[in-house]
Amino acid sequence: MVNEGDLLWTPSASFARGTNIARYMDWLAAERGLRFDGYEALRQWSVDETDAFWSSIWQWCGVRHDGSAVRVTDGAPMPHTRWFPDARVNYAEHVLRHADSAGTAHPAFHHLTENTALETLALPELASQVRRLAGRLRAMGVRPGDRVVAYLPNVPACAVAMLAATSIGAVWSSASIEFGARTVIDRFSQIAPKLLIAGDGYRFGGKTFDRRAEVAEIAQSLPSLEALVWVPQIETDPQVPAAVAQVRFDALLRGPDVGAAQFRYERVASDHPVWIVFSSGTTGLPKPIVHSHVGVLVEHFKLMTLHMDLGPGSVMFFYSTTGWMMWNLLVAALMTGASAVLYDGDPMHGGPECLWKLAQDTRATCFGASPTFVQMMEKAGLEPGKAFDLSALRSIVLSGAPSTPTTFDWFYRAVKRDLWVTSQSGGTEVCSGLVGAAPLLPVYAGEIQTRMLGMAVEVWNDDGQPVTDEVGELVVTKPCPSMPVRFWNDQGDARYRESYFEHFSGVWRHGDFMKLNPRGGCYIYGRSDSTLNRHGVRIGSAEIYRVVEEMDEVADSLVVCCELPGGHFFMPLFLRLRDGLELDDALRRRIAERLRTLCSPRHVPDTMVQAAQIPYTLTGKKMEVPVRKLLMGWPVERAASRGAMANPKALGFFIDFARTQVPA
Repeated sequence: MVNEGDLLWTPSASFARGTNIARYMDWLAAERGLRFDGYEALRQWSVDETDAFWSSIWQWCGVRHDGSAVRVTDGAPMPHTRWFPDARVNYAEHVLRHADSAGTAHPAFHHLTENTALETLALPELASQVRRLAGRLRAMGVRPGDRVVAYLPNVPACAVAMLAATSIGAVWSSASIEFGARTVIDRFSQIAPKLLIAGDGYRFGGKTFDRRAEVAEIAQSLPSLEALVWVPQIETDPQVPAAVAQVRFDALLRGPDVGAAQFRYERVASDHPVWIVFSSGTTGLPKPIVHSHVGVLVEHFKLMTLHMDLGPGSVMFFYSTTGWMMWNLLVAALMTGASAVLYDGDPMHGGPECLWKLAQDTRATCFGASPTFVQMMEKAGLEPGKAFDLSALRSIVLSGAPSTPTTFDWFYRAVKRDLWVTSQSGGTEVCSGLVGAAPLLPVYAGEIQTRMLGMAVEVWNDDGQPVTDEVGELVVTKPCPSMPVRFWNDQGDARYRESYFEHFSGVWRHGDFMKLNPRGGCYIYGRSDSTLNRHGVRIGSAEIYRVVEEMDEVADSLVVCCELPGGHFFMPLFLRLRDGLELDDALRRRIAERLRTLCSPRHVPDTMVQAAQIPYTLTGKKMEVPVRKLLMGWPVERAASRGAMANPKALGFFIDFARTQVPA
């Protein structure tokens, strides 16, 4: 049996010498006279000498820019720090920077869906499609700062659209096509998009889902919309009632390519938005998080080269939808010269071996999924290392939820012994990782290897003191480039500050429980706030409340999501019904169907329970965090303060529920 902290793998001398981070350290010694005796010394320098570190990333990665990169920051504190304020860059230009020198067969994307064979889109052809689409977008009146949004499955067209939009300075945002119309409208209505690029449907688990009605509702709910671009998935020529021009995506790709020499990337100011990603909370609409071109550019260069160790010849796969920031990172792999693998469909389609066959057929070097996926593999008794040729595979990326020692051990038992198994944690807020992988370090069971370079991560107790070997709040004490520039339409940054800087003044509180051990290893123990981590995707309780509480039968509700031993999740929904009503199976089915249709399948709880009262604080907030702590086994006196409750008697029901009905 493997225990937490057991040593599972150590990089060989040849493996370590061949890594990007080893080459980077050699470059620092030769170019800047800086020598470090290991990763931890390098990491400490990167957070002590922030400007020097990020300046070195800029130079080592060869960032293309106008203006000057001498000034790294403007000196303003979080959350208003501006990075490389005198430089102008374009993110898409760097994702496609290898296209000019790549051979005509160099793959950008390998892509597979449930009903298509494995195909490859070459990097030069990807760049050509981006240029052609960008030219048409300009001709349609899309200008720098305009919002272009997508409602698409994980197909290459989505990446083409993202790169084309950002190449001309437009602001990108995407939602997964499995989301219901209400969930998408809650997001896109906040940012007033000019253009919607949508699929007419998708396939999952052998079934076809027609989304034309959802697209029509979304389009009709966005008064700023000027055009709807279709990416057909189930019909050859989809159309819906909408008071905007409608055109097929492939029609926009017709016509000549001006060529790389003539195409003009829109290099934009350092705080110009590259995209808006959404992270949900417990109140109000999902948070529209704005990232800048320069911020994600230097962060992704650092992440993908030094921590993911990607480069020419690498092939990265991660199972993701277009509504998760891991999709953005898949596309970012191209900036290193690597290829990416896109899969749209059920990861178990045709059997549990589906994604492992894909890894074999694409010669994947980096395989990524959530711990939930590993649980499915274990239950199926699959041993991919025996069934498939995974000789190209060198690393595993686990993300989306805490990983257990058993999860790590499964890869060494069932896949291969010489494997760099990593767990990462970060989030939508930084579109990257805060803690994660370093190829120079050993792998210990259940342990995230380290804090990432340039990320001033600490663990603080409730008194705001740094602690080691003790579970506390994950905080970031210094700014990093990919922290949000702002939230869209957030007057005075009020919601931004409330979300991350209210708990510890002037310090970013991320919302995760974490432990840091003496050797620098990290353990994430789930959310410390009330955000729901549903099978690796974070959703907001407010989204569930808006759908459930508008039903006539429901007077109030409370939802939490608990991380359980073995990497499992448990998400109960507690309902206070109108007087005289009982929660029967028919009402449960109606609630589940509304959540599945208006939000997504991930919003459907594991169980629904009738409660006489929903507990509130004296200030009128639902007590989600205390209830979650109770359900995860915290002592009552540590989980909740009855003196801070508006209705202390309400807590008794949840104490009993925690003792008797929470899965072990």
